[in-house]
Amino acid sequence: MPTAAHRRQLVRQLPPLEAADAAVIERFLDAAWAAHGLSRATLASYRGDLQALARWLRANARPPLPGARREDLFDYLAMRAEAGYAARSTARLLSCLRAFFAHAVASGLRRDDPCALLQPPRLPRLLPKALSEAQVTALLDAPDVATPEGLRDRAMLELMYAAGLRVSELVGLPATAVNLRQGVLRVTGKGSRERLVPLGEEAQHWLERYLGEARPVLLANLRHPAAVEALFVAPGGSAPSRQAFWALVKRCAAVAGIAPARISPHGLRHSFATHLLNHGADLRALQMLLGHSSLTTTQIYTLVARERLRSLHARHHPRA
Repeated sequence: MPTAAHRRQLVRQLPPLEAADAAVIERFLDAAWAAHGLSRATLASYRGDLQALARWLRANARPPLPGARREDLFDYLAMRAEAGYAARSTARLLSCLRAFFAHAVASGLRRDDPCALLQPPRLPRLLPKALSEAQVTALLDAPDVATPEGLRDRAMLELMYAAGLRVSELVGLPATAVNLRQGVLRVTGKGSRERLVPLGEEAQHWLERYLGEARPVLLANLRHPAAVEALFVAPGGSAPSRQAFWALVKRCAAVAGIAPARISPHGLRHSFATHLLNHGADLRALQMLLGHSSLTTTQIYTLVARERLRSLHARHHPRA
């Protein structure tokens, strides 16, 4: 099985991106953002996918990106399969290609859609990994709240679990999103959709402490600290990245004694949803809290809750 390093080497061997291809890609991304409000992360993924395809087409003497034929796309997908790319990565690529070539047809760049017969790979149904309530408590207790950074980290973890936020939503929160008087959080999620999420007492407590004790210290050396828009900040005033938050979760998981296989970047979001269902939450209400556009996406958590009940039955029933 080819390794990730081998795949990166394949990408490095491709020629540089042509200016014409870059311009076509950026026009498509601008149109996709205007029409669908795609997130920065999605736009960045689409940009990388299209740039890699454009470079591969040039390297193999194929038509430039807007004129790619069906057989070119089949060959490119075959190359990715041989290189060991994951099925989910290929599924995302096909979603990107469908959007790009639909835009190319609508813009008059071509008359046909080469994606018409391309089928996405069958993806395994992976259940979200939720922590137990005891594990969540240990994880939330892990930061050293005697330091400004630790107090910030505790507030971030508490807020993610209390509100069921995505990592991108958490690190992108502006300070104006929090209303402690009303106990709610205004979140801008996928597709620029806004939702109001109630805060629990614990999350409010740690947010109040962070805003009153830690955030002023972290911004103390800035000339205009009031101009910093981000809710959670590093000493330089910048917002933490998704990668920095993931590193924080891994550090806290190690302190809490949680095995690496049990934790994920969205672990607290998955735990929020699963624990609400375990305690009798309504599925429609959970959909609104999570910011899912479709109830089908939310229903995956009922499977997690069902698996939990099955394991409890097997462990404790005398005739299981």
